[in-house]
Parts: sequence; C-alpha cells; structure tokens
Amino acid sequence: MGAAAVAGVALMGAGTGVAAADDGGLPPVPGMLGDRRANELWYQLDEIALYHPSQEVQDAYAVFFPFIQQNAPEGLYEKWRELSREPAYPKNYAEFVKPVEGPLKTLSTLQLDNFDRFYRGDEAGLVKAFAAFGQGVLFDPRRAPEESEVHTMNGNPPNGYHFWHSVLRAQMVLGIDRHRWARIDPMIGFGWALQSIAKPDHRHVNPGLPREQVHTLARYWLPRSPAELDRDFQSAPYPA
Repeated sequence: MGAAAVAGVALMGAGTGVAAADDGGLPPVPGMLGDRRANELWYQLDEIALYHPSQEVQDAYAVFFPFIQQNAPEGLYEKWRELSREPAYPKNYAEFVKPVEGPLKTLSTLQLDNFDRFYRGDEAGLVKAFAAFGQGVLFDPRRAPEESEVHTMNGNPPNGYHFWHSVLRAQMVLGIDRHRWARIDPMIGFGWALQSIAKPDHRHVNPGLPREQVHTLARYWLPRSPAELDRDFQSAPYPA
C-alpha cells in the first residue's frame, strides 16, 4: 500500500478527539481511553525496552550507551547531524556506528518484533498508532505509578524523536532491517510533527488535533524518503 493510501485509510476518524477503540482481542483495562491495540503497542514497548528489558537487551544497552557517551558526548543526535552534513555521509556515519552493530541489531529486532506483534501486515493501523501517540490521545492507567499515563514521547520538547531517527539511520546505513525502518521513519516524523503542535499533557488524555490538520501533516510526512527525512530532522526541537 502506498503512503498516500495508508494515510487515507489510517486516518479515517483520526484527529477528532479520543481515538476509536480497536481492542484487537485484548482484555479491557478499566479507565483506559483511546484505541485499545495502540495503547497495548506502546505499553509493551515500554515494558521490553525501558521497565523490564531482557538480559539480552540490557547487554546491548551496556555496550551501546557507553559507546555514545565516549564517542558522542553531546549525544547521538548531534553526532548524526554533524556527520550527515559532510560529503562522506552516509558512509561516515556507517563507519562511526560500526562498533555497535551488534547492539543495534538487538534493538532493531526488539522494536520490530513488537510492531509485528500488534500490527503485522497492517501498516495503516501502525500509522494510526503513531498518530494517536503523537497527539497524546492514548490514556493507560497502568502507567499511573510512573506518573506517565499518556502514551506519547517523553519530554517537552520531545527530543526522543531525534534520538530515534539517529538510531534507525545507524541501523539503516549498516543494512539492519533497512527497508523496514525506511517505512517506519516517516511515521516517526509524523508523530514528531503532531506532538510538536499538540504538546500533549503526559498525565491526562488530550483532545486530539483537528482532522484536516492531521491529514495535512500525513500527506507531507508519510511519503518522505530517507534523504528527505534527514533534511527534516536537521531541525530541532520542532519541525521547520
């Protein structure tokens, strides 16, 4: 399915407040608001990547993050942005991240397996999940202990989108699930654009953006190529 078609299918009903429920056969969670399946996607990603990572993921972090601290003290995004502006890009970035190829493979599998668990063969549904994430319309009371009931990118501004782009570009230039990440990166840009406008509250469900505004952003972001997204992510903390 092409990006424009995905946008049209995925965003039917989006941008009009709390997303319509799609339980995906999942059990109900009292107090949850928004799309059930999208809530579970982001809840489980946090579980396996942040709150309860496996030993394999912990081992990957134990190599990956010290590498960044030692070799990119200003952050991976700043290193990517620096290298992406040089004529040797993307070869220079591939050479830079080559020492952490193993951890990058582990983290790619972690995330893609989670996306496939809930949206295998349903790219339109995954776009919708990113749209809900960016707007902050997913409320999950299971995250009350962390004081982060709304599934959206942490931070204000949400700099995590830039880090995510830097990581997946590292994966792509090393040939790690390159085609998969080339399809997902536009969704990350789309989520970033939505959240930059919506500026959602992290503890209370948000109303969502107007439908036409969501559609306009989808038409811009979802067809973006890797080179175009590299240009877009030069801008920080918000899209140009």
